[in-house]
Amino acid sequence: MHYILMFIVGIVVGAIARLVVPGSEHFGILLTGVLGIVGSVVGGLIARLFSKPVDGSFFHPAGLILSVIGAVVVLLAYNHFLR
Repeated sequence: MHYILMFIVGIVVGAIARLVVPGSEHFGILLTGVLGIVGSVVGGLIARLFSKPVDGSFFHPAGLILSVIGAVVVLLAYNHFLR
């Protein structure tokens, strides 16, 4: 059940990132979800630069805002390396 919820949140985060970044990416719902999940991981790594996570955790819990920021970074990098 956790993976389904993670994918649904990934779809929302990926959709918001696609709305923020200009361009015409033709991602389906599956790739939008993957973009959101990868963006959440990148957002957690960005958050780890500013504050230390709880001992024993590999990633920082990013939250929705940093997940969207991470997804925007991933999408911009994808657009940059694609062209």
